[in-house]
Amino acid sequence: MSLLLATLLPGLFLATLGVIFLINNSAVQSTLKALPRSQVGATVFFGGGALWFLYIVWNLSPADLVIFSTPQPWVLIFAVLSALAFFYVPDFLAVRGLSALTLLSAWPLLMAGYMEFGHPQLYLLKVFLYVCVALAIYLGVSPFRLRDFFQWLFSTRGRPRVLGGGLLAYGALLTTVAFTY
Repeated sequence: MSLLLATLLPGLFLATLGVIFLINNSAVQSTLKALPRSQVGATVFFGGGALWFLYIVWNLSPADLVIFSTPQPWVLIFAVLSALAFFYVPDFLAVRGLSALTLLSAWPLLMAGYMEFGHPQLYLLKVFLYVCVALAIYLGVSPFRLRDFFQWLFSTRGRPRVLGGGLLAYGALLTTVAFTY
């Protein structure tokens, strides 16, 4: 992945998310408040994270395999565990899926800037990604905190707009920085 694409995609994502929070209508509020316990969100986010993880495990090199000689047993084990999570741990599965997708997507974005010391503006992306990784780990451990955050965020009309403005500004900054490499 090129530096341009690795910086442009998070910038556009943040700008879009910022616009959504700036709009702040009742549909946005109800959707985001229902997201942590949403079955559709769990299917999309946790299912997507599980499929991406299974793809990575399927493509493990022989050097990464310790117990089995092929990755197929690992794929089967993790696929069964992922399927069982929908039945035995359904609460806040969407938040855990978002956390998994965040962790998995941070890797190629960070690797695009690996050993690129000639571009100091790249640190704007790296700091954002490391904050996202830390937040994903925190929310993966305590997924109910996202529900609490949305309750706090939408308790007044100004908070979502301030968050949306900040996300839009940082997204615009990353989008602009993407074209400076």
